[in-house]
Amino acid sequence: MLHRIAIGLALGLGVCMVLAGCGRKGPPRKETFPVKGTLLIDGKPVGNVAVRCVSVQKLDAATPPSSTFTREDGSFEIATYEKADGVPEGEYVLTFQWGEMNLITRTLSGDKLGGRYADPKQSKFRFKVEKGKPVDLGRIELTTK
Repeated sequence: MLHRIAIGLALGLGVCMVLAGCGRKGPPRKETFPVKGTLLIDGKPVGNVAVRCVSVQKLDAATPPSSTFTREDGSFEIATYEKADGVPEGEYVLTFQWGEMNLITRTLSGDKLGGRYADPKQSKFRFKVEKGKPVDLGRIELTTK
């Protein structure tokens, strides 16, 4: 009887070890650091605004684009690999698009901001991410006019 319990425990431990080894798959990820802020348009918080984070340095094929959508209270946390994980070290600019979301195609159409904040080359919202330092962008204020 004791022998069966020992075998059961050994098998259970073996299964746990195998499952623990089944972590993330795919290409290696760069370390990311949290980036958050709050967006106000015409002085009011707005939800479902696309916030895109564009690297000032040459784009790196190993790093996917970083982006998110604002919550109803205007707050946002940028994601690169998974929800709110932040962005790798570097310098970035932000772009914004306030369009209508097509839930079937998962794309935005239109821009209630007139495209004024959508071009990374024209962006005035620049920031730097340093190793180990979370970034709070504070309040970002845009206008529809």
